Amino acid sequence: MSSPAPHPTAPEDRVPVVQKLGYGLGTVLDMWGHWLYPTLVNQVFNIGLGLSPALASTAIMLNRVFDAFSDPFFGWWSDNTRTRWGRRRPFMLVGSLIAGLCLPLLFWVHPGWSQSAYFWFMVLSSAIYIPVMSCFYMPYISLGAELTPDYHERTSVQSYKYAVQKVPELGLFFAAQFTTLALWVDANSGNVAGRVLRLFTSLDAWAPAPAGTKPNILLAAQVYCAILGVLMVVAGLVLFLTVRERYYDKLIVGKQERLGLVASIKQTAACKPFLLLIGMRLAYGMGLSMVGTLGYYDTVYYVCRGDLAAGAGWNFWMGVSGMVLGFAGIPTFTAVAHRLGKRHGMRAVMLTAIGVFVGTWWFYDPVRPWLQPLASGFIAFTGAGFWTLDGSMLADVIDYDELQTGQRREGVFASAASWIMKCGMALGAGTAGFILAGTGFDVALGGNQTEHALFMMRILLAAIPIVGLGLALVALARFPLTQEVMLDIRRQLEARRGKV
Repeated sequence: MSSPAPHPTAPEDRVPVVQKLGYGLGTVLDMWGHWLYPTLVNQVFNIGLGLSPALASTAIMLNRVFDAFSDPFFGWWSDNTRTRWGRRRPFMLVGSLIAGLCLPLLFWVHPGWSQSAYFWFMVLSSAIYIPVMSCFYMPYISLGAELTPDYHERTSVQSYKYAVQKVPELGLFFAAQFTTLALWVDANSGNVAGRVLRLFTSLDAWAPAPAGTKPNILLAAQVYCAILGVLMVVAGLVLFLTVRERYYDKLIVGKQERLGLVASIKQTAACKPFLLLIGMRLAYGMGLSMVGTLGYYDTVYYVCRGDLAAGAGWNFWMGVSGMVLGFAGIPTFTAVAHRLGKRHGMRAVMLTAIGVFVGTWWFYDPVRPWLQPLASGFIAFTGAGFWTLDGSMLADVIDYDELQTGQRREGVFASAASWIMKCGMALGAGTAGFILAGTGFDVALGGNQTEHALFMMRILLAAIPIVGLGLALVALARFPLTQEVMLDIRRQLEARRGKV
């Protein structure tokens, strides 16, 4: 684990804290625009409306077809855009406004539709919404690689980003609990305005639904998405006003020719460090996403014996634990990476995560349900470290590519990384429905699931992520961009085109 002492960050390479926090607000759009929908799909369409989990999972997987076109397109388009506001910020502004306003439309269905009607609504509504998110997210991720040229300050930028992300992540965990509040029992379109008013005027409105009652999960999801959509618009406006594009004036305007989409993608696919980083991302992301559904169903049907309200309540506290321990994971693994380098820091993340998933066998316990928050908390602890270092390593890959090609192509790299990652996670999430069905789970049995089904849900929750983490460690071992290599690359770049 030996490594040279970390080099000091020059004052001119530091990003102001206000700008780091402003950049972090983009995670509000990412968490709710990308991940709120998959979080609520089973709650709304399976538990609330009776759609089979296999059809819901298939719809989620099909959505990646639209990402295959929209992510690369908006990444490439922002690389080649020249405006008075920069090449990233205009896309981020427009995308955030539309994404926030349209979020509740993803659940604009009605009870009583057929299974095929629900399925095709999911597919078509996502086909419209996904390009909107690409319009925001591809330039946003690209901008993260342009805020500083310093090896360690890039990790600091990402650490602020993922620290801010812990807040909207809590919104994901609270989503299921929100849809099972007592407020939504007997709620309908005729009385929804009064129910929403009570949310802001009465603490009693936040009480869970009594056992045996059935809240209107669909209506609650629509209201929840409308509230979060407004917050997404606000976050997008603040982000636009706060961040700046450091590389734009010095390296792009009047100096870099516009690149063709196909040629740019081919160059990206030939970058070996990028392929290794993607392999690591894919193994990690798929392993976790394949069991995301199992974690929720273990809580509801194994620990809480089918009590949806109790399960949603514990799911919320698991989110709180994830937020707290996720915060702790950011400085912990950032410090390891600063001392030993990003590669050693990432290895520490993955080895710790393997231990955490082994521990999930004991964390999910009907006798001691208070252990559940430790499971989600420690998973978030390692996840925060992974994504903090991953974003910083992607910026290093882009510097490596600039040395090889003479071009700054953050947008294409960001879009390729995002699309492949989302494909892997969607495949994992889609597979999750079939895994759940393969365990023998039957929603009609409620809290009376078979012992075999409960055992398989528990064992797979631990085993599948461990396999993914093992594969990610193999890819990481071959990643070549150490601190020493990156310092040399920066010296060569600055000798060729000057400092930024």
